[in-house]
Amino acid sequence: MHAHSIPLTEGTGHYLKLIEGISIVRRHFELLQWLQNDIQHYLPHEILLVGWGNFPEGVIHHDILSKLPGVRSYAVGTDSLPFLLGKFYDCWISGGKKPIRLDFCRFEYLLGNTSLPGSFTSALRRMRSVLIHGMCDERGQYECLYVMLSTQPIPEEPASTAIKVLMPFIDSALRQVTHLPQQKKPSPKPLRTAHEEAFGLSEREIQIMDWVAMGKTNSEIGSILNISGFTVKNHMQRIFQKLNVFNRAQAVSKINGVIFNG
Repeated sequence: MHAHSIPLTEGTGHYLKLIEGISIVRRHFELLQWLQNDIQHYLPHEILLVGWGNFPEGVIHHDILSKLPGVRSYAVGTDSLPFLLGKFYDCWISGGKKPIRLDFCRFEYLLGNTSLPGSFTSALRRMRSVLIHGMCDERGQYECLYVMLSTQPIPEEPASTAIKVLMPFIDSALRQVTHLPQQKKPSPKPLRTAHEEAFGLSEREIQIMDWVAMGKTNSEIGSILNISGFTVKNHMQRIFQKLNVFNRAQAVSKINGVIFNG
């Protein structure tokens, strides 16, 4: 099937009716309603993750659309979402910026070992399939990534064709939605740059501090990075010395001070 052909067997009239609903979207709830209707036939999903900004530098804003309890844009457990979106972005780039369908089990290790029932992380653990596609804004010079997650396998077709055809309309609808207060904050200086310039942390120490800032324990960080919790503890001691602090809270506070005031 041609990339620009209509994936809807019902014909052009049904297709036009499907996208007509976008014109009235102004709120997250309205966009969610649109995504939960006929779109589900072609793009079945329980969670839509959206990320935009400068992915290579790690400056990423995000949004979440889902009817699942606890799955909201800035709910507990979403602090690590920019990092997860960065991993999805890497997969999309590796796939030539074409729609890519993967098993979510490839990314579960990023969630750590613990999660509260009904939380965002708990909901993610139930996902089994992920469909990734994005758009490049040549005028604004940034990219927007769309990640659809489902508890059931997402079929290769019509999903891959549908997401290519419908992506411009989904993107347009999201641009009409009023930003949440957290999304209006100025973009912080990338964590990686702040770590390197101010404190001389190593690549591994940077990775560890990224996860510390997200509230992960030594054991969880070890599981994520495939190293022992004891090794993480040794890294933390060296980080404390470089930062001239005595505990994790002081380390995070000091780094955040450089990021937002530097």
